Formats: sequence, C-alpha cells, structure tokens
Amino acid sequence: MNSRQGSTLARYEGRDRKLEAGRTVILIVDAQKAELVPEVLEKYPEFDRAVHDRALPAMKRLIDGAREKGAEVVYTVIEALTRDGRDRSLDHKLSNILVPRGSPLAEVIDMVAPRDDEIVLPKTSSGVFNSTNIDYVLRNLGAENVVVAGFLTDQCVDMAIRDGADRGYYMVCATNACASYTEARHQGAFKAFGGYCRLQTVDEVLADIV
Repeated sequence: MNSRQGSTLARYEGRDRKLEAGRTVILIVDAQKAELVPEVLEKYPEFDRAVHDRALPAMKRLIDGAREKGAEVVYTVIEALTRDGRDRSLDHKLSNILVPRGSPLAEVIDMVAPRDDEIVLPKTSSGVFNSTNIDYVLRNLGAENVVVAGFLTDQCVDMAIRDGADRGYYMVCATNACASYTEARHQGAFKAFGGYCRLQTVDEVLADIV
C-alpha cells in the first residue's frame, strides 16, 4: 500500500499572506556609512540619486512603520572582526572589500539608525546567512517572515533573500527601499531573485503587517 494513501498533502497557493508582526523581522542590509563615501557616490551617480531620493526615505518609513506595529528590526553591516580583515571571506579579500573592526564606516546611516536595543550583526561576506549567526537569532526571535531592504539589490540583498528562502523563511523584498549602483542592476535583480520572495513596495509591506 502506498504510504501516502489516505493522507492529506498540504497545498500552497502563491505567496500572498498577511505578516504577523510578532513573527516578522525587518532585515536592513548594509545601510552603512561606507556606501555614502564620496568616491562611491561620484563613481555611481545613479546610486547616489537612488539612495537619497528613494531608498533611504522608503527605508525610514519601513522601519518606523514596522516598529509601530511591533515587528523586530535587525541590521547587518559589512565589518571585519579584526582590524586587518584577516577573517574576511576569500571573495572579500580578492575584491578588496574591507571595513575594519570599529571603523566609523561600519556604522548604520544616521537616517535609519538602530535604536539602542536593536540587533546589529557584522558580516564578512556577501551573504548574511553565511558569515553571521542570523539564522540562530531569527529562530530565537520566533521569526517566520523576513522583509529585506538595503544595499546592494543585486548582491547582498539578493543573497539574503535566496539564503533565507532556502532556510524556510517567508521572504519579502521591500523593493523601493533597496538600491544598486545602476538602475539596470537594481531592476535586473528583481527578475533574478523574484522567484524566491514576494516583491512589494514599503507601503504594501506595511499594509500587510498585522
């Protein structure tokens, strides 16, 4: 006899569902001062405009609204555990990505800064699930839903969404609270990882948190 005979198999229809505030975490990825240094903004003018005109204001609305509804806000920043960065991933070493331990460039941008008791996780790779204990932290917080915002859309945001989905979290990307170095890269990222999450604007996300 087939072991599945007589059993009821769960069916999942789409990705639309309400987000219970107590089981939802807003994950702010790399919204740190290293991204606002003049050499970055001068090299990528589209990023400069996107960050200041769209992403940061939207991110602030997301954070403020989520706090009001009782959802947890968690931050991750690129910051080595050592001053010389010897603990970084090989990719970060080859890419010359180094924010030393304790550097002001690891601080979250003032406009969207964490409150005193909110969690900030330093990471030394592109993927927050790969180089921090965020999975352990999220499960201890009782999180089922993770809403991701931050920089860069096609790099660290992308990896957070894919890795979170593979670990069983219901992933949402707050699209207008993200940015990449060009608008083409930003939009292309949604096509690449859209199958792993729900794509929503900040206002849509906040409307779904209950």
